[in-house]
Amino acid sequence: MFDDIDLRILEILQEKARIPNAEVARQVGMAPSAVLERIRKLEQQGVIQGYEVRINPAHFGQGLIAFVQLQVTGGADVGAQLTDIPGAQEVFQTSGDCNYLVKLRVTSLPELGRCLREDFAALEAVTQVSARIVLDVLKETRKISLDQ
Repeated sequence: MFDDIDLRILEILQEKARIPNAEVARQVGMAPSAVLERIRKLEQQGVIQGYEVRINPAHFGQGLIAFVQLQVTGGADVGAQLTDIPGAQEVFQTSGDCNYLVKLRVTSLPELGRCLREDFAALEAVTQVSARIVLDVLKETRKISLDQ
């Protein structure tokens, strides 16, 4: 599916997405035009889904992270509603004790309380809401392992 050069290009881009194409080419030992062609192909195949800027949330007063667990009635699908909640960074449908897990970033404990009451518990299908407050972030990344 991917050769060693594709994997190396992906590793480089995961480390620094804004790296100049010529520098990627130098690191993999190819011509810049060939590297650009490979990157475009990876984008077209949906392997590279986009490029994002990582903003420090503390600069915007959004230093509080909570993981919100929700149980919903029957087969209710509230996923789309959860993705619209301000501060919801990631929304997962899960198995086990809860049906959904949401990574939420807010400004304060009062804001978290308001969000739990007004945004989550107010959804018609939601039967139970619980939250786990993050005390310290030890690792946070969107990088994936390319070793497989």
